[in-house]
Amino acid sequence: MHHPTSASTKSIGSELIIYLFLIAGAFLAAFAIQVFLIPNRLIDGGIVGIAMVCANIFGTQYLGYFTFALNLPFVFLAYRYIGKVFVLHMFFALLFFTGFIFFIEHYMPWAEFKGETLEVVVIGGALLGIGIGLIIRYGGCLDGTEILGIISNRLTGFTVGQVVLVINIFVFSAAGIAFKDWHPPLLSLITYMVVSKIMDTVIVGLDETKSVIIISSKSEIIANAIVHELGLGLTIMYGRGGFSGDEREILYVIAERLQLADLKELIYREDPAAFIAIENLHEVANGNQTGKYKKTSLKELFSRMLSIKK
Repeated sequence: MHHPTSASTKSIGSELIIYLFLIAGAFLAAFAIQVFLIPNRLIDGGIVGIAMVCANIFGTQYLGYFTFALNLPFVFLAYRYIGKVFVLHMFFALLFFTGFIFFIEHYMPWAEFKGETLEVVVIGGALLGIGIGLIIRYGGCLDGTEILGIISNRLTGFTVGQVVLVINIFVFSAAGIAFKDWHPPLLSLITYMVVSKIMDTVIVGLDETKSVIIISSKSEIIANAIVHELGLGLTIMYGRGGFSGDEREILYVIAERLQLADLKELIYREDPAAFIAIENLHEVANGNQTGKYKKTSLKELFSRMLSIKK
């Protein structure tokens, strides 16, 4: 019997957890900036970095105002080009981030950290990366440069990473001019690298998922061994050799990082000449698992991928 009340309660509970993580991410990001970066004249990248440069010129007490005001145009762009849920999460995270900036500045001045450069860069960068990573992982955003990157990618073909990198080069250059000292911008760049690495770890998770493509003359034997010995599902695609013109089966497997060693050992046990290609996957969504592998064609696979993009 279906219980709509329990389903709605579960939905509310899931949303509540999302907003709690957004609040936690906003606090960690604000804490890292107010406690570690600002006292040591370091800045973040993107719009938050521009706000920090402006705050350095006009007064650090205005950082919250600058951050909120400079991100508002990107909230509108996100509403128009990305989606309402994303905008709601972004606005919520931005609101709490701004509030925590003011709170830490007025009620936690004792937490200000001035230590060795390595301590500031590593600890401050790690806390900021965890904070931003939590916000992005749970469907929000704290910086308008990512939104600008998504829109630019759709219009021009430049990747989000390329757009963000170019913007950050200008931000760190502006910081050098504003501070009249190139030492803080260079340290900020190193901190940004730490932030990026930690942020990716939080978003993707420690257990990275891999996609594995296997090309072998013994594909049927390998497929059966993967399913029955390792318990992994797989897809068989049909392809043709570009040089030989021979038709062959291509195996596509998704596995956890810790399963790779057993998978490769199994493949080379059955066919020492097998070709294996391994890539990182940021996310895998699967609504219906079965214990058997299925066969599909490359044409069908690419048509599914195109329908998802649309």
